[in-house]
Amino acid sequence: MNPHFPAGPPPYPLGAPLVRREGREKVTGAARYAAEHTPPDCAYAWPVPATVARGRVTAVDTTEALTLPGVCAVLTHENAPRLATADDPTLLVLQEDRVPHRGWYVALAVADSLEAARAAADTVRVSYATEEHDVELTTGHPRLYEPETVNGGYPATRERGDFDAAFADAPVTVDVRYTVPPLHNHPMEPHAATAWWSDGHLTVHDASQGSTKVCEDLAALFKLEKSEVTVVSEHVGGGFGSKGTTRPQAVLAAMAARHTGRPVKLALPRREMPAVVGHRAPTLQRVRLGAGRDGVLTALAHESVTHTSTVTEFVEQAAVPGRMMYTSPNSRTTHRVAPLDVPTPSWMRAPGEAPGMYALESALDELAVALDLDPVELRMRNEPDTEPDSDRAFSSRHLVGCLREGAERFGWQPRDPRPGVRREGRLLLGTGVASATYPVLIVASAAEAHAAADGGFRVRINATDIGTGARTTLAQVAAAALGVPEERVGVEIGSSDLPPAMLAGGSAGTGSWGWAVHKACTALRARLRDHVGPLPSDGFTVTADTRQETSERSPYSRHSFGATFAEVQVDTVTGEVRVRRLTGVYAAGRILNPRTARSQFTGGMTMGLGMALMEGSSLDPAFGDFAERDLASYHVPACADVLRIEAHWLDEEDPHLNPMGSKGIGEIGIVGTAAAIGNAVWHATGARLRDLPLTPDKVLPHL
Repeated sequence: MNPHFPAGPPPYPLGAPLVRREGREKVTGAARYAAEHTPPDCAYAWPVPATVARGRVTAVDTTEALTLPGVCAVLTHENAPRLATADDPTLLVLQEDRVPHRGWYVALAVADSLEAARAAADTVRVSYATEEHDVELTTGHPRLYEPETVNGGYPATRERGDFDAAFADAPVTVDVRYTVPPLHNHPMEPHAATAWWSDGHLTVHDASQGSTKVCEDLAALFKLEKSEVTVVSEHVGGGFGSKGTTRPQAVLAAMAARHTGRPVKLALPRREMPAVVGHRAPTLQRVRLGAGRDGVLTALAHESVTHTSTVTEFVEQAAVPGRMMYTSPNSRTTHRVAPLDVPTPSWMRAPGEAPGMYALESALDELAVALDLDPVELRMRNEPDTEPDSDRAFSSRHLVGCLREGAERFGWQPRDPRPGVRREGRLLLGTGVASATYPVLIVASAAEAHAAADGGFRVRINATDIGTGARTTLAQVAAAALGVPEERVGVEIGSSDLPPAMLAGGSAGTGSWGWAVHKACTALRARLRDHVGPLPSDGFTVTADTRQETSERSPYSRHSFGATFAEVQVDTVTGEVRVRRLTGVYAAGRILNPRTARSQFTGGMTMGLGMALMEGSSLDPAFGDFAERDLASYHVPACADVLRIEAHWLDEEDPHLNPMGSKGIGEIGIVGTAAAIGNAVWHATGARLRDLPLTPDKVLPHL
């Protein structure tokens, strides 16, 4: 009998609600984040942001800064190490005198202590030649253009049939516009990096959602081989997309370390993060729907206008969900973008789907009102047999099941469809519903599985745990493939020295990493089964990657689906909206760990609540910067804002995904929530508000 495998039926822990492995380390403070590594002789850096919205640096006076005690350097575009050309121009910091937007870094002070570095940065005097700037997005902006593609590589425009004729002939139509303001990721851990050079080798502890990508970028920027760079992201305190690509802190820390010959630590001040680590771009959206008296859609148009920076193009793909969500023989989905003097937008949880589905699902609710039809029933009547845009079969699609189970769990019926009729004293009550979707994304990854002579196993893969429980879930995947108890499997993640893997983003992490881990462990199990006698002292190691499997385009349209139900109360005296309860039901393939999955679903729903009621910022037209730059002015939901939230899921079997049968779950929770809450506010008040967030100043005039 092989001692590596237990007698009797093997345990398969997939689907077990295991406690996350790193939980004790986090609550006791033993888990160390990027800014908590302090090598000997470590220096500290503090950045200097530009105070103009557009122009050029004409002079930088560092005289006073360099005379302060403990200050060892001030880097500017005149003395900073030179970088190679980058695919991402936002990383080319301190390379030229151009200022493309307010908050762009123009200097970096380095000192023996954090306090000294900050004091030095405050004394740096920068002179500018300013130019006229423009940060205001409008639907008629003269610089609007249609990009070739939008985020995700989707075509900017798609048309089917004859939308104009179908819309003109439709018995019932809606033509509505919605606005989503700029949104900011604001993870609890700021963007931070600790960097040092040793014999030409660069090591960086970075707050990143994917250290493989950071390693590749730093190697290119500093003209190194990837083997000459190690990036460690062992514990990451959230990211929500803002840490999905390399950010300036890693580049600046490495530059300062090279310039000073010392380790350097840099944590970006929270007030500066909105300008340098990405944001969800604002969207001005128009949705037009045409339907027969039976509620079946005959025409659907979704047009989105957004901004990008003059540094590089990033276009929020808000209209893309409209291409596959509901049946409609005549469809038009378009994106236009204006390059403004603004910080470069980037990924934020459920990019495209979150703002786009807010508009689409709100418009569908308005159509239900015009038809005098229950909004759950309207959605079910427009369920497509295949993906409308491509005619591909869905690998699985259980949106109707989510709507039905959600309605039952929530107590949707009996529901009086009339708005403004439910009241408790000064409170108006209402309920709303919205659908949710997110694509299944799987990216090539590599993993290593090792069997030790003592009967233990070790899995190594450069996955990143940004609070999702990746270590735990990957151990479950490995244990299931090996047929051994989960506690016998060790997991190493979070270093670019490990086998390269997909970053933690796009709800693609577990599906991508798990497939590589499963493949490596399956091969290792086969090798052990054929082995006779004791293992060699160094054990057996098997490596595997999924490049071939993921290079083949799936013949299926693969998506997660869900339905969100909300009940709100609206205070007629103050205009305050509170969410009494949220219920979400999701069809997201096989749920690998119910405990960590529920955390992801409810976290996304909470973020959707913030999007609906409190989150939002604005660009000051005079000064060109975001007015809401910290957690005092940019409000995110607190525990008191989330009274009752429930997440459930269907047992969905989908053989067309990966060996685990799993879909992504990190982002779908946010997608339908804002629309469900907005629809509930209409049901409570009779006022249709289309400009997020629904703050008291917007609500009160309608009461």
